[in-house]
Amino acid sequence: MTTPTAGFAPGDILTRAQIHPVLGGSGFAGICPAREKRNVLIFSDSKIGKRYGYRDGWLAEDDASGPIFTYTGAGKRGDQTLDGGNSSILEHANMGRTLHVFVAVGNVPGTGTRTHKYIGTFKVDERTPYDIRTAKDELGQERNVIVFRLRPTGPFIREDSDTLPLAGRSRMRFQPTAGRVARAYRRQRRQRQPQTDTTRIEAIRDELAEAFEAHESAAGMDIGQMELSLQNSTDQLSFEIYNQTNHTVYQPTGSPATESVTQALAQLLHAQRHLRGLVPDQPFHLMMLTPELPREDLRGLLADHGIGLVYRNEDGGFSEFAGGIPTSSATRSFPCLDCPVSGA
Repeated sequence: MTTPTAGFAPGDILTRAQIHPVLGGSGFAGICPAREKRNVLIFSDSKIGKRYGYRDGWLAEDDASGPIFTYTGAGKRGDQTLDGGNSSILEHANMGRTLHVFVAVGNVPGTGTRTHKYIGTFKVDERTPYDIRTAKDELGQERNVIVFRLRPTGPFIREDSDTLPLAGRSRMRFQPTAGRVARAYRRQRRQRQPQTDTTRIEAIRDELAEAFEAHESAAGMDIGQMELSLQNSTDQLSFEIYNQTNHTVYQPTGSPATESVTQALAQLLHAQRHLRGLVPDQPFHLMMLTPELPREDLRGLLADHGIGLVYRNEDGGFSEFAGGIPTSSATRSFPCLDCPVSGA
């Protein structure tokens, strides 16, 4: 079946000489905005990704909204930024453009001309348009990369060769700056968007995370982002506030209300089983970070699951709620995985 927008059917094998006259754009970049055709062309090539320690492709698992294709943004040296081609992906809907995804599959026989398989039309995931991950740049240095989460908007082809492999075991990586970079990018995007209840809560959450990270860093703690690969999965969890000094994972919320607390709790519980035994003889502590003290039943819910609570107090500082008594952040006694649970 040929899609009316593209003129190509998912699964078609094409060269750029065949693609660009139909969809627009030109050249050999991985991201090709086509202003005149109102498209953005995305070309994924595993040979290029392999050089820099990443791979694009379908997540093996669908989520509640369906399948996800992950694509690492442009930028070969240093941290990737949300400008240029990366901006054209992120803002494609606002610019009235369609994303078309191609995967390199080989060469025209007897030539060096690359061939590309057409995957279909896509849009960035509205809830989580991208993740910030770590990878090598062309100089072999660790840097932050932007991994876009793309969802199909019409017919698509999904083959095993384009699906990411399952992780054989859970693995953790520590990235000192990725969390701050992610918050800075979200702040930039919010400045260009109308304010909604969702963006307001996101802004509160990010400001809370910034303040807490600064507070912990001033106390001599080594704070950064934890990237957690999940065993037998292609997905990853990211926690933007991880205290490497005392192995404490924090999940911030933008509200002490039920919905925000339960969503954050689900994220922590998802990580819980994968963190067990990850570092021998070293328990991980799981904490929720809230802008105010949640009500009693929610505090009890956290205690029931062995999740600690740190909240912003009336003085603008941070207190822990432990054993039913708020304490200053300087005298915390963290709950941990497989440790006895104290009452709320």
